[in-house]
Amino acid sequence: MCSGRIDERLISKAFTAGADGILVCGCHPGDCHYQKGNVNARRRVTGLKPFFEAIGIGGERLRLEWISASEGPKVAETVKSFTKTIKELGPSPLNRRQNEH
Repeated sequence: MCSGRIDERLISKAFTAGADGILVCGCHPGDCHYQKGNVNARRRVTGLKPFFEAIGIGGERLRLEWISASEGPKVAETVKSFTKTIKELGPSPLNRRQNEH
């Protein structure tokens, strides 16, 4: 599946369903089998970050990384780093609000 298929609704739905963070990984620019899928993913993620900041979720809970299938160590380090970031941030403000009701 191409990272370009991930749209704004899917990302928003994941946050409203309880995700504390979302990591989108795609092919390096210029290496996309679907030609511009990763460019579309970058445009969508970049466009959503200010929205998530504005509604109080925080843009740092959404990350886009370029990783090829042959970069196993980079995949592991990226997931580890993102997990650390999310743990430091704590639960999503959406989850906190849902638990208050």
